[in-house]
Amino acid sequence: MTRPAHGGNLSWAAGLVGCSPSAILDFSASINPLGTPRSAIDAIQAALPLLRDYPDPNYQQVRSMLAQIHQLSPDWILPGNGSAELLTWACWDLAELSDTVLLVPAFGDYFRALKTFGAAITPCSIDETSLEGHAGLLLNNPHNPTGKLFDRSWILEQLDQFELVVVDEAFMDFLPPETEQSVIDAVQDHPNLVILRSLTKFYSLPGLRFGYAIAHPDRLKTWQERRDPWSVNILAAAAAEAVLQDVEFQQQTFDWLNAARPQLFAGLKQVPGLTPRLGAANFYLVKSAGSVTQLQKQLLEHDKMLIRDCLSFPELGDRYFRVAVRLNSENQRLIDGLNSCLLTTIS
Repeated sequence: MTRPAHGGNLSWAAGLVGCSPSAILDFSASINPLGTPRSAIDAIQAALPLLRDYPDPNYQQVRSMLAQIHQLSPDWILPGNGSAELLTWACWDLAELSDTVLLVPAFGDYFRALKTFGAAITPCSIDETSLEGHAGLLLNNPHNPTGKLFDRSWILEQLDQFELVVVDEAFMDFLPPETEQSVIDAVQDHPNLVILRSLTKFYSLPGLRFGYAIAHPDRLKTWQERRDPWSVNILAAAAAEAVLQDVEFQQQTFDWLNAARPQLFAGLKQVPGLTPRLGAANFYLVKSAGSVTQLQKQLLEHDKMLIRDCLSFPELGDRYFRVAVRLNSENQRLIDGLNSCLLTTIS
């Protein structure tokens, strides 16, 4: 099977070691390990009788819910079949400009979507401080795969430099409100700002596909006209409405992450040959003194654990991997497995 460009491909990993996908402990996809909230399951079950009907093509109910949360008019919000769908339409807009700055290393789907529409791409390091002289900017905050958190004030400065700025905030939910750097509250003052959000990671819903864009209503109206009708199914909309109100689950997630992040980072620092990078998200980028491809294979064979190699990031290659923060006991299993593999290699 072809090596995956994304994390979470358990079928590929299981095929390598001849086991069931359910037997693998997945550190490659940065998904909330608390699992799908009960509120989402209950909402899906309650909505099952509605499968006989077409969804509301305007998704008025879930848009109103999101509008209330973000203190916007529903016209400024467009739900999508995951944020990946909305990224496609954002990249169509970026492709109409003379060029787009892409901060690298960058999520592979950004290249996919931009190249689909023939966009001119200008790669720039995430540590570059001056990005003047370009037309479009696409970035994610916190950044994937490094976990770097861009300061809100810096992003707002870019709005004066670029014709269009697209900010993917897929991991912003994992930051408590007092530390997040979202620019959602600036969107009404900046028609050249687009923000993408996802429920996939925080609410452990990758299989359901629900995301949303926040941007000027004229832009979102154009996107709605471009895409296929009924992009969001009834069950996804129902689950989204439920989890957005699930304050208890949100607090449980913050409580888990506040304890688990430092535990995993400290453990990774102690493993010989590994150098984790501090980050703000629910994952860590780790530099390895040896081949990550070999390390990934050893962990799969010996411990049935999957880490995310970084071969799809040309700037990183075979000396970096990314790991999600999971439950404390699972994080310790990873640390023990890494120690075992690397000590064996050294000896």
